Amino acid sequence: MGKLSDIQIKAWITVGERFEGRSDGNGLYLCNRESFAVPKWKFRYSISGKARAMWIGSYGDLSLAKARETVRQLSARVALGYDVAGEKKERKATAIATIEAEKNARKVSDLATEYFERQIIGRWKHPDILRRRIDKDINPNIGHLRAEEVKPRHIDDMLQKIVARGAPTIANDVLRWTRRIFNYGIKRHILEVNPTAAFDLSDAGGQEKSRERFLNTDELLQLFSAMQTAKGFSRQNELTFKLLLLLCCRKMELCSARWEDIDFENGIWHLTSTKNGDEIDIPLTPNAIAWLEELKVLSCNSEWVLPARKMQNRMIPHIAESTLPVALSKVKTHMQNVENFTLHDFRRTARTHLAALGVDPIVAERCLNHRIKGVEGIYNRHQYFNERRTALTLWEEELDRLEKGLNK
Repeated sequence: MGKLSDIQIKAWITVGERFEGRSDGNGLYLCNRESFAVPKWKFRYSISGKARAMWIGSYGDLSLAKARETVRQLSARVALGYDVAGEKKERKATAIATIEAEKNARKVSDLATEYFERQIIGRWKHPDILRRRIDKDINPNIGHLRAEEVKPRHIDDMLQKIVARGAPTIANDVLRWTRRIFNYGIKRHILEVNPTAAFDLSDAGGQEKSRERFLNTDELLQLFSAMQTAKGFSRQNELTFKLLLLLCCRKMELCSARWEDIDFENGIWHLTSTKNGDEIDIPLTPNAIAWLEELKVLSCNSEWVLPARKMQNRMIPHIAESTLPVALSKVKTHMQNVENFTLHDFRRTARTHLAALGVDPIVAERCLNHRIKGVEGIYNRHQYFNERRTALTLWEEELDRLEKGLNK
């Protein structure tokens, strides 16, 4: 039987008696130093001829009976040759290391944000395109994982979910961006292996084919009619769609346009941010000027032609790349027996109708800000501005006739 009793211990605590160590036997000691709020239990033992000691708990958490049982278990391990104090120290060190590792671990969402802020912002013309892929596809699937925890199976699951919702092209984009994000992580010494390394397009949305879709005259008639009747389709959206169709520009070129680049007096849009990096002056026809003047009123003194309509991720000041496709979906529900099309198909539509109007192929290509191919493109630096104005005027007249329902 031990030398200590609960009655005695409680009496010491009551009178505030302090002591370095009072033995209960079998290596169990109770200590009550000046710095202690409550007495603490210590286990003393010898192993390989060396004296060892370890704290096993406070009297408030460990009763006398439980302290004796703990010491019996520890003594049994010591008898088998285990240094229990050393084991405790190792467990504590491991626990601290684990906590620190967890605290310092970089989640995929953090890595994606760092990549976006350091590699995309200020370098890419339309950073919100990647921001949307991160927020909608990458983070919901793997954003919560630590970067080094991500395995190929996580990547495959993410891609297959995107394909399953009928978005193979987006799956390809997500694979490309995820690979770049993890490569950035390797450069930053955050991880050593890229979990996307074994994947190619066949594992995502498949090899992408060039689209051939364009809208014929009957479909354009339906489009103009649907824009007038579609529920929830605003006048701002209608003007935007007409400008995209008429000026042959890319969606994000118009979405990110600023009023400072629009010269109403001379009828010119100075387009400085383009996909191919080539600045170009776009001639503005009378209808284009009228539509832009109306948009300027609707923009409510914003510096952007199409300012953001609500709070958006990262406070993008102009409308996001997803805004117009959502608006287009409202229009397409009012178009009967029409094959699916996208806003980018407006450029192919314009190019096809320009050809039908007899516009010179080089002029038509320059209307789309396509570079002239081959040797001629190297030496011919003419911008065909006046020729493009004439071509777009012809296209404007054709669209006017179609919108009025008058086929040639």
